[in-house]
Amino acid sequence: MSYLPYVIAAYAVFALVLLWDFLVPRLQVRRLLRDARLRGSRRRPAPAPAADTELVR
Repeated sequence: MSYLPYVIAAYAVFALVLLWDFLVPRLQVRRLLRDARLRGSRRRPAPAPAADTELVR
């Protein structure tokens, strides 16, 4: 009787969970930063008018 398949499966599950715990937070941070950049670009004021226009008194 050998426990080798069980041990291999246990290590494989452990490695997958470890990889998941490593990747998911990074992906979430990346998505949140992208969302914040997009929100910031939407809130920027409109560009100033061109400098060649006359001032009105």
